[in-house]
Amino acid sequence: MSVRGSEEPWPRPASCRVISVANQKGGVGKTTTTVNIAAALAMHGQRVLVVDLDPQGNASTALGMERGTQTRSIYHCLVEDEDIRNLAQPVPNIPNLWCAPATIDLAGAEIELVSLVARESRLKRAFSAYDTSELDYILIDCPPSLGLLTVNAMVACDEVMVPIQCEYYALEGLGQLLHNVKLVQSHLNPGLAVSTILLTMYDGRTRLSQQVADEVRSHFGELVLQTLVPRSVRVSEAPSFGESVMTYDPASTGAVAYLEAAREMAFRAETVGG
Repeated sequence: MSVRGSEEPWPRPASCRVISVANQKGGVGKTTTTVNIAAALAMHGQRVLVVDLDPQGNASTALGMERGTQTRSIYHCLVEDEDIRNLAQPVPNIPNLWCAPATIDLAGAEIELVSLVARESRLKRAFSAYDTSELDYILIDCPPSLGLLTVNAMVACDEVMVPIQCEYYALEGLGQLLHNVKLVQSHLNPGLAVSTILLTMYDGRTRLSQQVADEVRSHFGELVLQTLVPRSVRVSEAPSFGESVMTYDPASTGAVAYLEAAREMAFRAETVGG
């Protein structure tokens, strides 16, 4: 992998890029994308923090984080104003990569946030207290909903990355996500934009996958990365070992695809968010 990724150094963004990985549809590859893009960026010299905002905590598991009842998690940052620096744990075996984990406590956070002052901008406030000059990327893994947790992510970030699976219902519900992005843009975060769309679960053997890919590209043009992430057993297996596919099987088709997607994102840093 290092040979494939090292033809030229990956450029650092001029300032930290804060990116929410969002899609209210479940099973489209949000967590897988967050974890593997983050790992690929970190392996090529970028300093990356993953913020797991999904109560299921799958990104935390895939990055080998402790998630016991005593674990301080992103919940304590949102509800109790804990400093995010105290929560971020280094990811085993991947230098330059940290994770602010999620625990089951986060499941009740949406209800607890309702009564708090400036409930939509709790995560943004946490980031503003963190010296992001020490980081190149913050990737936020959003839950599969458009509730307060996702709104917090969108208020705190500059960019939204949308994974879309190459299947029949791919564009269903995407209109609602884009509508919510516009609402957040209008009322809470004028600088927010959908900057990246990644096609996942691509099956080159089916005409449907190609049709969906063509349709998404015709709708969204240059927002869509050239890289297609194929269906891969290795990508599915890796989290059960507490690893990203980048370390679990670097030669697999899934790992190579995420490496290429991360490279595209890194080189876009010169024109986006930097």
